[in-house]
Amino acid sequence: EVHIQESGGGLAQAGGSLRLSCTASGLPYDDYAVGWFRQAPEKERELISSISRTGRNPYYTDSVKGRFTISRDKAENTVYLQMDSLKPEDAATYFCAAARTTSLPNYSPRAQADFEYWGQGTRVTVSS
Repeated sequence: EVHIQESGGGLAQAGGSLRLSCTASGLPYDDYAVGWFRQAPEKERELISSISRTGRNPYYTDSVKGRFTISRDKAENTVYLQMDSLKPEDAATYFCAAARTTSLPNYSPRAQADFEYWGQGTRVTVSS
């Protein structure tokens, strides 16, 4: 059984930082790219960052470029999202998802439909 778990959400002040973690069990870590999505109240879920199986060619949506950094630790079977210079508009529930990209080791997926397994989400609140 595949299980994906996010952690690290919470309250931060504007300009502050949080680091989200995504751990996966029940699937071969090296076969999956990972993405971070977020969904604010009354808004659609959006992909904000993804990372390939190899860790190369990470993707960032424009609104988080230069502020967020995605990385993966093979030994820990964990993908991180370092969020710096947080803004009130970053407040949302953040979701981690895994996409099987066996034939594309350096591809960081861009579409929600690419992602097969999802976590339950972790909430991020940013105070102004």
